[in-house]
Amino acid sequence: MSSRADRTHVLLDLDGTLSDSEPGILNSLRWACEIEGFPVPTEAEVRSVIGPPFEIGLPSIGIPDDALERVIDTYRDRYATIGAYENTLYDGIIDMLDALSAAGYSLSVATAKPEVTAHPILEYFDISHRFEVRAGASLTSERRTKAQVIDHALRELGIHADPDPWDHVIMVGDRDHDVLGAMQHHIPCIGVLWGYGSIEELMKAGAVTLAETPAEVVDLVGRAYRWPGA
Repeated sequence: MSSRADRTHVLLDLDGTLSDSEPGILNSLRWACEIEGFPVPTEAEVRSVIGPPFEIGLPSIGIPDDALERVIDTYRDRYATIGAYENTLYDGIIDMLDALSAAGYSLSVATAKPEVTAHPILEYFDISHRFEVRAGASLTSERRTKAQVIDHALRELGIHADPDPWDHVIMVGDRDHDVLGAMQHHIPCIGVLWGYGSIEELMKAGAVTLAETPAEVVDLVGRAYRWPGA
């Protein structure tokens, strides 16, 4: 695995990869559950649902299907104005972005967070200009899963027609849905360990390698990888 790939594009997750958004999500989701009459989730329960769309994660912590829309709307009321900014960039992220750019990679964000909240957060951190594309979820069913967001990012980048992006594009994320969404497009994914997913979760999903710190990402992005299990 020491050979180098002809890598050109890096897709980066937001929550749990670029920023520690847990405080704002925790406070906003607890507030929404209390307002809507559901048990207030623990920190561990909230952490378990950070990353994928809430309609996927919230049923696992006791929110019934017929209340999902109501709880999510109430959550967004607080998150859009307060929770989104109870948020910090992880140490080393700016240096990582600088090094990736200096190495000649095109950088883009691919997040399952809705674009209407993702874009203001990137502006808040003053890093929007670092990304060629800032792809996020829509508020409708049109673009909700990570695979759909990655598809949108590839189209916006003009590389959707690449017949084999494995050596050209790579995803960097902290949860299994980052890995699985990338693999649906035959794109490898580096799993990061400073976010919300575990080693077991990431490796089971098929992450090609793991990064313990942002400083490790630049070297790992340039390596050539085999399809998991090959």
